[in-house]
Amino acid sequence: MTTPKIAQKAPYPVEVEAGKSYFWCTCGESSKQPFCDASHKGTDFTPMKYTAEESKKIFFCGCKATGKSPLCDGSHNKI
Repeated sequence: MTTPKIAQKAPYPVEVEAGKSYFWCTCGESSKQPFCDASHKGTDFTPMKYTAEESKKIFFCGCKATGKSPLCDGSHNKI
């Protein structure tokens, strides 16, 4: 599989709404980080759907190396 582009070496804090779905960019090419803008077209990447269980601030991964996709697990500290 192709390696994703590092969008940034820090998480993206986002206020999510309970019941709403978000599509996290897995390729790192989106201009609307951390969300998909269809920049992955023609690649092996597809966006990852995240549905918020409750309204709160969460941290979406920006480095695309997390082991807890789509949420940040601190992997950016090792890049």
